[in-house]
Amino acid sequence: MKEAGEERCLDPQLWHACAGGMVQMPPVRSRVYYFPQGHAEHAHGGGGATDLAGARARPLPPLVLCTVAGVRFLADPETDEVFAKIRLVPAAPGEVEFGEPREFGIDPEDAREKLSSFAKTLTQSDANNGGGFSVPRYCAETIFPKLDYRADPPVQTVLAKDVHGEVWKFRHIFRGTPRRHLLTTGWSAFVNQKKLVAGDSIVFLRTEHGELCVGIRRAKRVSCGGMECISGWNAPVYGALSAFLKDEEGKITKGPGGYMRGRGKVEITDVVEAASLAASGQPFEVVYYPRASTPEFVVKAASVQNAMRNQWCPGMRFKMAFETEDSSRISWFMGTIASAQVADNQMAKFTVEASSGVMG
Repeated sequence: MKEAGEERCLDPQLWHACAGGMVQMPPVRSRVYYFPQGHAEHAHGGGGATDLAGARARPLPPLVLCTVAGVRFLADPETDEVFAKIRLVPAAPGEVEFGEPREFGIDPEDAREKLSSFAKTLTQSDANNGGGFSVPRYCAETIFPKLDYRADPPVQTVLAKDVHGEVWKFRHIFRGTPRRHLLTTGWSAFVNQKKLVAGDSIVFLRTEHGELCVGIRRAKRVSCGGMECISGWNAPVYGALSAFLKDEEGKITKGPGGYMRGRGKVEITDVVEAASLAASGQPFEVVYYPRASTPEFVVKAASVQNAMRNQWCPGMRFKMAFETEDSSRISWFMGTIASAQVADNQMAKFTVEASSGVMG
């Protein structure tokens, strides 16, 4: 039995479905680099290196080689926003930083079979109090239990568990002209309690054990044609270039329903403590919000190794992976490096500019 205040860990499958199809987390015992300055960008104000320099007590390296000791998948009890707590152990002094690429092997996350999940951005009608939810046919036929189409009308009760373990009961019916799948009874209560608005996304997942789960992704406005930038763990290696696409909404603002963005939930004092422990070789823990629209600060060592092998220079072309808000497809953003300079030991700073925009 859980004690009061004890954190409830999510099913990793549901966590990943809510985080987004491209989001991956470092496996336990894998090698990663921790970037203190990138961590600071998730804190209040998002001042990054400036805030960190003003608060830290000792000089810090730009990156610290670590081993992942543990990962806990969690969700905010008020907003349902998913986040993770990653336990890191710095490498011993003199430990080899880079090995052959084969040393890293294939991440278990990459080899895992894709689960049945579906996300839909809510329309004004879906989010209307007293209304129903129009279920896409793919979701109804692939994720939900099978309907008996011999009935008139075909109808059933759908039970779905949210990120906190609460089970929601929905009435699923197939009706109308033309006929369509709808969630009716139970949907308004869900919308009201979760404070959903048009633009939020609803996620349905069928786990490998056959359990139906439901999660949400809060709406956010992003640049680049309404798509979300994904990099670091979440895309092929094209260098650490995600900073230029930071979400303007990533500043300390309140989102739909009055909720604070994940970025604002990290205190700079927590970043300073983590960075100081990392610099002194002691284990530490960091909190990561995958949908905070800020660059990743725990990056697998193989990606850093490959990026450092490149001779970055003005004029180089690059591409970055994007995931649409409802995770329906992945696109690529094309760009050109306008300038490159060494900003810190072993680190480079880039100025980039868009060239040919987005391609599917």
